Amino acid sequence: MFFSFNIINYLFCVSVKRLDKFFCLRIAVAFLLLASISNAVFAAEHYELSLKKDLSLTFAAAFTSVYGSYRYGQMEIPEPDEVFDSSRLLPWDKPVAGRYSKSADRASDWVSVLGVAPLAIGGISWYRGDADGYDFGAFSLMLVQALAIQNGINLMVRSLEFWPRPYVYGEDGASLEKARDAKGEAYGSFFSGHASAAFTIAYFTGDWFSEVYPNSRYKGVVWASALSAASLVGVLRIAAGKHYPTDVVVGALVGTGVSFSVIELHKKKGDKVSLYADLNSLGFVARF
Repeated sequence: MFFSFNIINYLFCVSVKRLDKFFCLRIAVAFLLLASISNAVFAAEHYELSLKKDLSLTFAAAFTSVYGSYRYGQMEIPEPDEVFDSSRLLPWDKPVAGRYSKSADRASDWVSVLGVAPLAIGGISWYRGDADGYDFGAFSLMLVQALAIQNGINLMVRSLEFWPRPYVYGEDGASLEKARDAKGEAYGSFFSGHASAAFTIAYFTGDWFSEVYPNSRYKGVVWASALSAASLVGVLRIAAGKHYPTDVVVGALVGTGVSFSVIELHKKKGDKVSLYADLNSLGFVARF
């Protein structure tokens, strides 16, 4: 039944106008992961899954992302007199207005390939026998849930068009050329989806390593490397003229916050503080 529903979910998603097929595939993967581990959800050593909780969370993640993508697809170029005035930008964002760098733009996309890091480390841990398949399955599902949620939030907020991307204010050279080719999405810069996704990946990478190798002397190195890579993505997005410092900082906070919440929802109940969620409620439990 789950497999049949997953196919229906994917076909419906790609049938909606302007939704990206690769995005829809990620949502389908989330449901497939949930279905594949639903019969053994209590066997994981480091994380706890439940069909009730994770079905609710996966549906919420799917809905958030689908609706966010729909809103994003409806963005249009505003009239010239409706464009946000660059003089109203925050003081620390103003110096970035009008900037564009094609090389930095490409570099930020290339650095994004590091997004496979948490699954790569998880897979290696599973292969070496340091973690079992249930933990890796739970971790993979949690990662897809977090990425879908932060993606949906990002696209919904960007569709509100608080202010345009820096290059939209370009007056000469490459930035002016880029501004002339700007689409509707360029008028919603806040907040950075790249930064949000990068810090989601970074948090999951550090948390997995800390959970599976709690006594490793490399924990600090893994956390520092993951956060540095995520920060590099943010810096490159600013250098590229795709986002302002405010966009990147907020994106980092959203990605980290979503990751923390999803992981805490799945922590073993022995922890002192844990989150819980189901179809009717959301909250936290503190144990002393």
